[in-house]
Amino acid sequence: MYDIDSAVQRAREAGAMLEGDIKQHPWGKLANMADPFGHGFCLIEFTGRGYDETAGVEHVEHRS
Repeated sequence: MYDIDSAVQRAREAGAMLEGDIKQHPWGKLANMADPFGHGFCLIEFTGRGYDETAGVEHVEHRS
């Protein structure tokens, strides 16, 4: 499994550019990047409650 720092490094080795610093948020980390042609994309590393934190979900019920 990759963390965002190693994923950013691999993307940069492939020609992508990191646009600013990797940002820390309550839900995880975000890296804004651009490919060699200028197309933007982002890499996200969720931590803790991950996506539920961004969606404001207080409780997720899992059914089996």
